[in-house]
Amino acid sequence: MKNSYEGLQKKIRAFKTPVIEVWQNQYPDREYVIQLSIPEFTCICPKTGLPDFAVLHITYAPTKTCLELKSLKYYTVFYRDIGIFHEHLANKILDDIVKACRPRWAKVEAVMNTRGGIDATVMAEYSGRSHKVTRSPGHK
Repeated sequence: MKNSYEGLQKKIRAFKTPVIEVWQNQYPDREYVIQLSIPEFTCICPKTGLPDFAVLHITYAPTKTCLELKSLKYYTVFYRDIGIFHEHLANKILDDIVKACRPRWAKVEAVMNTRGGIDATVMAEYSGRSHKVTRSPGHK
């Protein structure tokens, strides 16, 4: 049986997602880190059509703009009806964040809930300029 999500995986890079809005950073000369956690993320397994649950961690060093959180929330809610592999999910979100705010660097970590007795965490990172990554105690 063919599901409605099969074709998406081959064209994931071109897949149209909602725009993530930004706002003007008043400290573009200072290198600092923003860490965001989205603990109630859901999408659909493209093989079974069943829901997948995850915690998303987004960490980035802004330049001229920062991500606007309300539009980021709407962006993540969009995925509730999208069948997408975990690996594609982290990379697509990273692509969209980089497109939105052109950070010095960014990292997206998708910590998926256990499925079939397997834990999966996918990390995708963008290095636009030289950077120092420091991890907070709350992030793995």
